[in-house]
Amino acid sequence: MRLDKFLKVSRLIKRRTLAKQVADQGRITINGKVSKASSVVKAGDELSIRFGQKVVTARVDELKESTKKEDAASMYTILKEEKLEKVEPEFIDDED
Repeated sequence: MRLDKFLKVSRLIKRRTLAKQVADQGRITINGKVSKASSVVKAGDELSIRFGQKVVTARVDELKESTKKEDAASMYTILKEEKLEKVEPEFIDDED
């Protein structure tokens, strides 16, 4: 199944167009490799998705073509959620 479709059906990301944009920005990895929206997802794959200042890592448990809202969470298991620290820009003092 395509990555963008899995993200929509599983409701990790609500809209397929948004899932495609996030993937095309290089913010999703499958098993540690940066992935595009058209990448193939299989059961057992590990996805890492960067949402702003947070990274969610999930394991794909099953693939379904469609699912009800209450059953969507059974398609994956959240392994971890990490907050990214904001990186402060370094300022160069030109007055020396």
